[in-house]
Amino acid sequence: MTADLSRWVWAGLSCLLWLGMTALILWRVRHQARAAEIRARAMAQVGTGAPGDAVVVAYASQTGFAEELAWMTAGALTEAGVGTRILSLSDVDEATLASTRRLLILASTTGEGDAPDSAGRFVRQIMSTRLDLSHLSYGLLALGDRTYEQYCRFGHAIGDWLEVNGAQTLFDRVEVDNGEAGAIRHWQHQLNQITGTTTAPDWTPPVYEKWKLVERYHLNPGSPGGEAWHLALVPTDHKPQWAAGDIAEIGLPRPEGQPQRSREYSVASLSSDGRAEFCIRLMTASDGTPGLGSGWLIRQARIGDEIAMRIRTNRSFHAPPPQAPMILIGNGTGIAGLRSHLKARAEAKAIGGTWLLFGERTRAHDAFYDDELQALLCSGVLTRLDRCFSRDGDETRYVQALVAQHARPLAEWVERGAYIYVCGSLEGMSKGVHAALETVLGEDGLTALSDIGRYRRDVY
Repeated sequence: MTADLSRWVWAGLSCLLWLGMTALILWRVRHQARAAEIRARAMAQVGTGAPGDAVVVAYASQTGFAEELAWMTAGALTEAGVGTRILSLSDVDEATLASTRRLLILASTTGEGDAPDSAGRFVRQIMSTRLDLSHLSYGLLALGDRTYEQYCRFGHAIGDWLEVNGAQTLFDRVEVDNGEAGAIRHWQHQLNQITGTTTAPDWTPPVYEKWKLVERYHLNPGSPGGEAWHLALVPTDHKPQWAAGDIAEIGLPRPEGQPQRSREYSVASLSSDGRAEFCIRLMTASDGTPGLGSGWLIRQARIGDEIAMRIRTNRSFHAPPPQAPMILIGNGTGIAGLRSHLKARAEAKAIGGTWLLFGERTRAHDAFYDDELQALLCSGVLTRLDRCFSRDGDETRYVQALVAQHARPLAEWVERGAYIYVCGSLEGMSKGVHAALETVLGEDGLTALSDIGRYRRDVY
């Protein structure tokens, strides 16, 4: 009888366990289906009213932040029952504008007033045209950085163009300085006026996850340039997934009563590595004061300390198909974003060929991750490696000189379908490389590559 009772108990427990697992699976399926439904509705221009009544949410993003806010905007509208359609600004054409009554634009400005790379087609083909937009009402979220003189210039240029062509404003333009939380909340408030909702959850501050600093070492001791450090963080209570090209946002320690501040860094590893790795330059002010983010991560944080961080999707710098040739160009700590792509090419067993052109100061001190690069060459993952060091020899040479030097093979790679990815400093390097590529490929040729997504940049 005891044995029989024991079997009944175990059978009952097994049944309860099975029911619990079934309920969990059903909940997850429904939760995922609901998320997919919201995303699909936001993409499909559905909701109450005719298609023309849908709010078009258009974004121009360089690092993924404007796109992230665009999806949150579309989600808020869709949840409130407002028909919504979300588009990259590059996909907004005259027909879209002609059939749209309400338009919300989230536009980043990169560097000194420049449009994100992905918005180039819209600038050339649409903003150079006079249209009758008297039927259109718009709202504008302009993202920028006040440390630049041309703060939010691209966002303002879009708004000015819309108004010149007769569009009316739904509300005053909203400017966001470096992700400032108050400005984003103000944007949410304006959305509430559209939806009639007053209970929407606050998007800010960002939800950071817990990571632990487990490794840090000096990459270039003795270099005539600034200190570059390798750092590694591991997740402590979660299993994040990210792709090559994604961006890490690190929440900095917050003094009491002060707003949360953050810094962004290109991730130099893949989620399959089990940790997020970085190559970070120690920034210093003219008086020698360490930079806010790099100073804390390199000088103050200790091994084992908890770090608040989230990794944000940056689709504009995601990898091409593994069968496509890939040309990686960068300098300095820009090796971080390129290193993640090299890892991805190795993981995907890419067969299209991979070429790295890289510049730094001295070969003796600044040949970052040289052992890894040599191993990738030997394995065939890296087809070709060309580097220059500006402080070696009599002639100062930067990475754009490599582009000019190897013009013919570079053009041949592009003819075979190569994608070009540039990562590193905005001032100097990226502009010099862009000019060199225009010389090799022609201005129209480089523009065409950008329009079809084969020329991509992660510059800062």
